[in-house]
Amino acid sequence: MSRRFAAVALPLLAVLGTAAPAQAGPEPHTGDRLTLTVAGTGFPGTEGTYELTCHPTGGSHPEAQLACDHLDAVTVYGKDPFAPVAADALCTHQYGGPATARLTGTWAGRPVDAAYNRTNGCEISRWDAMVPLLPDTRGVPTKPKSPYRDAAQP
Repeated sequence: MSRRFAAVALPLLAVLGTAAPAQAGPEPHTGDRLTLTVAGTGFPGTEGTYELTCHPTGGSHPEAQLACDHLDAVTVYGKDPFAPVAADALCTHQYGGPATARLTGTWAGRPVDAAYNRTNGCEISRWDAMVPLLPDTRGVPTKPKSPYRDAAQP
């Protein structure tokens, strides 16, 4: 029986020895990808569709590094940084303009599908909290700069 085992095992070991080694561990992280569509801002050059990749940073977003850094800063375990305004939130009746944005893709390994507008105080605050991912629409800049930058930045 040992000869029969050797007759089967040796050719099998020879074939297995030439096979490619198995990949160990999880699939490598391919980064975070978001697609941003912006309309109605009133700022030339801010409306349209932009791609943003983080980890590593890239894409067509005009402030990709700032947007990725901001998203990293607001991402907290157990909290959705793109969560909508709560249905029972008490919001001021003010209008922040016709700007709208749609964000889709993947962030921190989770799917993202979020809509933004400026139709009341809560939505305005939610939008402003996502600048520089979203363009700053809080007024006409006094000097040429990207409206994707936070107004507090030089």
